Amino acid sequence: MEPEAQKFLATFVSESYYYWASVFMIIIHAGFLAYEGGASRSKNVLATMVKNLLTLSSVGLAFYFFGWWVYNSFALWPMNGGILGPWTNFDASESLKAIQPYVEGSYPWSSALAPNTADNITGVFWFAFALFSMTTASILSGALIERVKIGAYIVLSIVLGSFAWVIAASWGWSAFGWFLPKLGYHDFGCSAVVHGLSGFFTLGVLLNLGPRIGKFDAQGRPRQILPHNLPLTMVGLMLIYVGFYAFLAACLIFLPGYTVETTIYNTPMTLSSLGVSTTLALASGIIGSYISSKADPFFTISGGLAGIISVSAGLDLYHPALVIVVAFIGGYTMPLVAGFVEKVGIDDPVGALGVHAYCGLLGVMMVGIVGTGYVQGEGIPPTSFTGQFIGGFICLIILGFIPGYVVSFILKKINLLRVSREEEIEGLDLSDLGVPGYPEGSVSSLPTLPSDTAQTVNH
Repeated sequence: MEPEAQKFLATFVSESYYYWASVFMIIIHAGFLAYEGGASRSKNVLATMVKNLLTLSSVGLAFYFFGWWVYNSFALWPMNGGILGPWTNFDASESLKAIQPYVEGSYPWSSALAPNTADNITGVFWFAFALFSMTTASILSGALIERVKIGAYIVLSIVLGSFAWVIAASWGWSAFGWFLPKLGYHDFGCSAVVHGLSGFFTLGVLLNLGPRIGKFDAQGRPRQILPHNLPLTMVGLMLIYVGFYAFLAACLIFLPGYTVETTIYNTPMTLSSLGVSTTLALASGIIGSYISSKADPFFTISGGLAGIISVSAGLDLYHPALVIVVAFIGGYTMPLVAGFVEKVGIDDPVGALGVHAYCGLLGVMMVGIVGTGYVQGEGIPPTSFTGQFIGGFICLIILGFIPGYVVSFILKKINLLRVSREEEIEGLDLSDLGVPGYPEGSVSSLPTLPSDTAQTVNH
């Protein structure tokens, strides 16, 4: 094969890899739409689903106009003693420098994001990161159902999906971020960078948003508010699992001319091992939650996600046997954390704090416990409990909880955070959209027909 043909083939394979991984990540959002729609009450199902559609739109546009720029500039400037000063300056390895042409200068006004046969890769990188951003914001969505104003949610989703998580990714999930060369930080599948950050951002919002009307009695004891369609919620989670295989696949670095697959941390990784470990984590997490929750259907299927998140930071380091153990721990303890959250008076209808905040924290710290001493490259500190703790603290508290609390507090003070009592009681489908999700009502609510009319209808 001619050299030019070889170059084209290598570029096409890499371009196709990220393109289709990103397309399949959209299934995550089909899953969130069904998951949250089923978890809401019937009077809120349409409003909940429309909110998920607006996540794609608002975060997608915001990421184009400034999120992508934030990711690249916050990572690259510190290399030259920029935003954080000379403390972050380091000399990247040759393999990491090879990535730089694909990300440097690719902002909205760059021809790299337009039809441009000289650059087939930048656009699919943008596509993948845009889907990461949308997923990050969608984690917030479910916890706020049935009482948040749609405008407030859009503001919060943009702050989370196109700014807060992007800075975390720039520092801790980038070949040029300062977490790696200064802390030895490692978070392959975004346990803290996406899940933990989103979960703690959500916690900050929930403290200001408050519980749904009727969730707690006069003594503060929680009441059960059942999903209107638990089977739909379970199907939604299954779709999320499909999308998460693609999410994790897009975490690999597979560039034209590369002879091996690597990670952002320059560690070796393959799709083969990813398929094995993700499947084991899914299975083990479900078993753990099934046992812990005493076969509660909602927590049982949520356990699969808890298992995957609990191991995702170290999926490129762990033996499959270790994946099973860590995922089981995450799945088993997640329902207990969700129960504790409810007991202290926080209303989290979809268990986002247990699944994402807690398991994201567990995942990033597990690397510091079982992966301590792993050497990621010459001149880079080995992984350690301290490095994982500092990186995790910045992601979860500095970039997660604090922005979530502050922005929602401001929205609350200007009366833009929560719908009125009357709107909440009526249901957001009617108050926001003007139409019910199920206009025909249930069959049992239909008027009884006279016997002669019934016979006519039957014939």
